[in-house]
Amino acid sequence: MGLEDEIEAIEEEIAETPYNKSTEAHIGRLKSKLAKKKEKLEQQSGSGGGGGYAVEKTGDATVALVGFPSVGKSTLLNALTNADSEVGSYEFTTLDVNPGMLKYRGANIQLMDVPGLIEGAASGRGGGREVLSVVRTADLVLFVLSVFEIDQYERLSEELYANKVRLDTEPASVSITKTGRGGIKLTTSDKVSLDDETIKGVLREYDYINADCTIREDLTIDELVDALQDNRVYLPSRVCVNKTDLIEPDYKDQVDADLRDHGIDPEDAVFISAEKEKGLDALKEAIWESLGLVRIYMDKPGRGVDYEEPLILTEDAKTVDDALDRLGGSFDERFKFARVSGDSAKHDDQQVGRDHELADEDVLRIVARK
Repeated sequence: MGLEDEIEAIEEEIAETPYNKSTEAHIGRLKSKLAKKKEKLEQQSGSGGGGGYAVEKTGDATVALVGFPSVGKSTLLNALTNADSEVGSYEFTTLDVNPGMLKYRGANIQLMDVPGLIEGAASGRGGGREVLSVVRTADLVLFVLSVFEIDQYERLSEELYANKVRLDTEPASVSITKTGRGGIKLTTSDKVSLDDETIKGVLREYDYINADCTIREDLTIDELVDALQDNRVYLPSRVCVNKTDLIEPDYKDQVDADLRDHGIDPEDAVFISAEKEKGLDALKEAIWESLGLVRIYMDKPGRGVDYEEPLILTEDAKTVDDALDRLGGSFDERFKFARVSGDSAKHDDQQVGRDHELADEDVLRIVARK
């Protein structure tokens, strides 16, 4: 039996096994085996060459425009940036990844118009693996849906999930250390609902025979398997609904209902017409908000505060030390202290050290040794 047959057999057994406490451990082992066999099959499939698209990441952040063919991604890219992506009303107009730069609030945000995904992309159909490899490098996934085909969202999400992209979530809090003996010692919080034997069974499938494992939050079997892999990517996402100029006002209620059916709050979706360039300001603001970028205005000796080209940090990395890292050069080794004015400071020109957390639109002056 080949790998593909083995994968199919395991998938069938999982589908046919009712999930309850008595079967939980068995299903956990099956899902672990399934994940490992899929990894092996992917490695075998990729051993013949044929890499992904070579797109250099530039700017302060990268956004991947994800959608099925002919939803208007190329038109949207051209409307938002200085790119020149070929536009057509037929499928598969974009055959290569086309990057463009959106300049917004002083930040340079790279948008990537990737070839339209099709079902089966994660298993290689239509060059899907190459497309998905680009998506994995992005900082934000922007779903571009046709107003007439909201159900595309579910299929796109499934393709991304199959390619190990986890949207709008964080990795489960699982800590594992291999030990020399003593079997698996498990420490879990009261929140964890998985049975201890289920967890230990999954760990053993990943060759943890002697180990200390701590789990601090509730999680599913799939999330536990993800935590044991080192190739999952966790990305935020937003949804924009295109071609709204083609619908009558009373059709909007149906679109809202379709969005809710797929777990999308219509208030969080951005409705646009890339062709008519409507709703683009709201989309830019949604992209900015989702990326969590932080603008720092540098006070440069002898030149004053530069409000035109801020230093761009992120909500996850916004200390003075992070700013020094972004500035590069010899600032790091010559750093004495910094002075900050703005929301993060107790007063103007507050003297701070490396670990001070900055806020959006703070003014920062680095005092360095000569």
